[in-house]
Amino acid sequence: MKVGVLFSGGKDSALAALLLAPHYEVELNTFSFDQNRDLGAVEAAAAVLGLPWWHRMLPDGLLETALDRLVADGYPGGAINLVHRAALKALAGSYRVVADGTRFDDRVPMLDPGEARSLMDRFGCSYLRPLLGFPRAEVDRLADRHLVVERGETGRMPNGDYEDELRAGLRRRGIDPAPLFPPVHEQTLVRGRMG
Repeated sequence: MKVGVLFSGGKDSALAALLLAPHYEVELNTFSFDQNRDLGAVEAAAAVLGLPWWHRMLPDGLLETALDRLVADGYPGGAINLVHRAALKALAGSYRVVADGTRFDDRVPMLDPGEARSLMDRFGCSYLRPLLGFPRAEVDRLADRHLVVERGETGRMPNGDYEDELRAGLRRRGIDPAPLFPPVHEQTLVRGRMG
């Protein structure tokens, strides 16, 4: 059975995909607001994992709604969760089983148990979170054991994270994103697999 995994190209979504691969036919899916967004590094990360990859589009108008939420809240959590939920719903329209790389200690993006049940009931799908029992320290340990990972600051990593497009959207509105986001936030990009 196929499983559609939300894939940023980072270690969390890569590990989730690898954990599912022995049991499912895994397809990686990266969502963006811009059809022309350069996701070459994300596509290369998928190739390193040996899994098929798709670039999918988020619904029209969602970027503006997410930016309005980000500005109103004064921090990115609600906007990122909004985008994440929309991506999962879009994925659930194409797959009977959907998954992401959210971890035990993630706050964003994260669906609470009620939202997860609602997604499954509404779309008749199964929603898998293979890393939900793993805190970040264990995910990092597993990533270091199985993946070649590049680490860097958000906005400087060419991954498929939603945050980059939210920052660019704020700049287009003439708003400096720096005060609205944490000053230091590490992103990752899978560059290879260990022997």
